[in-house]
Amino acid sequence: MDKCNCQSNDCCQPDKSQKTLIVKWQRLVNNGDTCPRCGSTEDELNKAIKLLKKSLKPLGVEVVLDKIEMSMDEFKKNPTESNSIRFNGIKMEDAIGAESGKSKCCDVCGDEECLTVDYDGTTYETIPADIIIKAGLTAASRL
Repeated sequence: MDKCNCQSNDCCQPDKSQKTLIVKWQRLVNNGDTCPRCGSTEDELNKAIKLLKKSLKPLGVEVVLDKIEMSMDEFKKNPTESNSIRFNGIKMEDAIGAESGKSKCCDVCGDEECLTVDYDGTTYETIPADIIIKAGLTAASRL
């Protein structure tokens, strides 16, 4: 291997620019409460983010989680945006070829039907960590 002959050694250093995978998850929070569906998804999301960070760090990809609280007014305008996950702006469903659905949820959500995810023949109310990880890795591969 040739040694660097430049004065500063900057030209020979690896590119330290960090790629970033921004994961945005939003859910209804009403008077400090969220629905069981979103609460369970948050647990799964935290597991997935931990694994994505560990897996993508050696590849120079930083994973940033942005949790967004929706007000009841925002929720009523578009209830299927609650419990939605986006990777650098791309819906999780689009990243993995899943479909968005909706179903009745709970008292916190009132009469609104909340987001479900249809993937590989199964409908999920709580989004499992493995699906989040798959979507995250797919999105990271596009960086």
